[in-house]
Parts: sequence; structure tokens; C-alpha cells
Amino acid sequence: MTDLSQIVKAYDVRGVVPDQWDETLAELFGAAFVEVTGADAIVIGHDMRPSSPGLSGAFGRGAIARGADVTEIGLCSTDELYYASGALDLPGAMFTASHNPAQYNGIKLCRAGAAPVGQDTGLADIRALVERWIADGAPEPAATPGTRTRRDVLKDYAGHLHSLVDLSDIRPLKVVVDAGNGMGGHTVPTVFAGLPLDLDALYFELDGSFPNHEANPLDPKNITDLQARVRAVGADLGLAFDGDADRCFVVDENGDPVSPSAITALVAARELAKHPGGTVIHNCITSWSVPEVVKEHGGAPVRTRVGHSFIKAEMARTGAIFGGEHSAHYYFRDFWNADTGMLAAMHVLATLGSQDGPLSQLVAQYDRYAASGEINSTVDDQAGRLAAIKAAYEGRDGITLDDLDGLTVTATDWWFNVRPSNTEPLLRLNAEARDAATVDRIRDEALGIIRG
Repeated sequence: MTDLSQIVKAYDVRGVVPDQWDETLAELFGAAFVEVTGADAIVIGHDMRPSSPGLSGAFGRGAIARGADVTEIGLCSTDELYYASGALDLPGAMFTASHNPAQYNGIKLCRAGAAPVGQDTGLADIRALVERWIADGAPEPAATPGTRTRRDVLKDYAGHLHSLVDLSDIRPLKVVVDAGNGMGGHTVPTVFAGLPLDLDALYFELDGSFPNHEANPLDPKNITDLQARVRAVGADLGLAFDGDADRCFVVDENGDPVSPSAITALVAARELAKHPGGTVIHNCITSWSVPEVVKEHGGAPVRTRVGHSFIKAEMARTGAIFGGEHSAHYYFRDFWNADTGMLAAMHVLATLGSQDGPLSQLVAQYDRYAASGEINSTVDDQAGRLAAIKAAYEGRDGITLDDLDGLTVTATDWWFNVRPSNTEPLLRLNAEARDAATVDRIRDEALGIIRG
């Protein structure tokens, strides 16, 4: 039997095509999704990977066999699928492996209104049902099968974004966009059409083999082409999207990366101007700058665990107006609490274009601390290493510890967090301080325990 525990993670289903993940399995997941959610209609989209249309179609067949009507929106970004789920009020399935290499594919699932399907909110039940059907045989199809309809929502998606951020009156900007051969090459031309933007397009050809670089801007080596192009053409800024274009990374006019925490703080300030006193969610590895800026603009910061399902759940619980993660996921109440890198990029363009200074000067007010970046260490005993860190710092004067997500150690002038990976034998370290020398010291001290 297929070991689904190896390909079902957090909020999506992901595996190697076709070794772990094929159209037969996708069809079963489509049927199980309908069975568990009770949906009588769903919406499905897919990215540009060669396996995506086949997997998407098979998922649809499974849903139709269980009596659900299927709306297919075809090629789309993940946030475009979330738009369709919200605007049509339908559960959704997006076929993508996001920033992962070409041989992978998977599904991101949501309920109507782009509400997340997490391990505790349906995903485990879907997996269990599929495993049962693999072992015992799938049930008979519904007496009345569903229907299949095609619909293009790209222009409606762009229109909704423009209703949230008006870019019509900004000063002209030269923008380099690296789509990484992913879905940004599909959405950016429509969203940016007619705006006062001089667009310099890098790798807009949709190609799931990713011939130029991995579509993972979190890895510094994958934004070097963007940085060089920004410098070469004298652009005002550069934008890099990941494979399914739900995340957006920013570089300034010098080609220097802008911290996603700084973008979170910038967007939070703008959202608080629209919604005074609102709540803003940030995870436990975003910069101290984020809650500081939120408080300075009259908002209420709320700290949560790292991850899509945790952020969305906390946004729903608190009625938050915005949420940001250091991985460059940005969540908006006005976008059904879903994440959209495109809308965050539009906020950056709107802010930059409404004043005359360069982006580096603009974001400096939101980027106040030195940071280590995320450092991964392979360990045999995650719990044992976390316990060793706790023992090393517990009881020290002026230091507090919390276990909201892994272990966070906080002092007056610095903090670090160590989190275990859910899927690999790794511990992930992030550290921040008021100066680089302190970051280096704290980083080395923590790594000495982690790797000791």
C-alpha cells in the first residue's frame, strides 16, 4: 500500500511523480475530498508542471464520481486559486509543489472561502479514507455524477487585487520581475497591465523543468540573476516569485534583498492606516521590528507559530487584518485570510511610488536589527538537543524562555529560536540582535549546543 504518511504534510499532499503520487491516487483524493468536506461543488487549478494537468484532471474525475460539480480554472497561481475559492465560495484544490524541484507535485487544499485544510481540520480524515479505499476498494460512484465546467478567473483576480491597492497614480517605476519559469509569468502581465510600470521580465516562460534556477527565492543563489539585472538596468526594485507565485521576495535598487520582516512591517503600517487599531499576526521568527511597528501605528501584534495553518487559524480567531511570516508569506483579511505575494508586492509598489526616495531608504525604518537567517542542522535527537539548549539558558539572569514553537530564548538585546522540522531530522536556528557582532556570538553559542 502507498505510504501516504510520507506524502501528506501540514496542509498539502506532496510526493515524487510518479513513484509516490500518480493519477490513480489523485482520483481517490478527489473523491475523498468531496466525501470529507461534504462539498457539492469545488474549484480546481494547477501550475505549469508537466504532471499538473493530468493530476488535476484525475482529482476532478474523483470529485465528479462522488456527485460534486467541478469548476476548472486551469493554469493559475495558488493565490489565484484562493481568490476563486473565496469569490465563488467553493472548496478548492491547487495542484503544485510550490518551490520544490521539478520531479515533485502535490495539492494544496482549502474549504470554501479559502479556509485552510490542515492536519486537524480534515487532512488526516482524507488520508485515512484514501488508505481505506486502497486497502478495501473504493465505494460505488454516486447515483448522479457531478458536472465539469471551465472558467477563466485571471482578470477577475487582478481586478480584486486592484480594488484593494490602487496603483493608478504612483510615479513611474522600473521593475524587474523574476518569475523563475513559474506561475508569476502567468499572473504578472495581467495584474501589472496598464500601470505606470516599466516591466523587465526574467524567466516568464512557463516551464516546470525550471531551466534557469529553482523557483525558490528563499535560497540566495536563486535571486542572483534578479540582483544583477536590477543593478544593470538601474531598476527601482526587483520582485521574485516562487513556483506557484504565492510568495514574493523583494530586492532594492542596489540589488540588496529586503527582509520579509521589513515587508511585513511596511504592509502592516499600510493596513493599519485603513483599519485603525487592528490586529496583526506575526510568527515567532519574524523580526522584533514587526511588533514594534504595529504598536507604533496603533495596532495589536499577536505572535504565533510558524506555518500557514497556524497563521490562518489565528487570523480567524482574532479577526486580524493582516499576517506576515519571515518566509515571505503574507496574509490579508481582505483576501479571505489567505496568503498572496502579489498583493504584498502591490503594497510595496504603492508605497515606493507615492514618494520620491529609493526603496533602500524607505525600508530602512522597518529593518532595525541584525539577523542570522535560518540555519539548518542535521541532528539525531531533536528533543534531546532542544532540552540541552533549555538547560544551558534556563535560570540565567535577564533571559526568558518559551516553547510556543520549538524553543525561543530571549534577552534584552537579542533572541534566538530553534524549531524542529516536521519532515526531516533537522533543527532550524534563527537569531536576531541589535548588532551583527552579537548575532554572530549568539549564533555560534547556540550552534555549539545544537551540534555538540
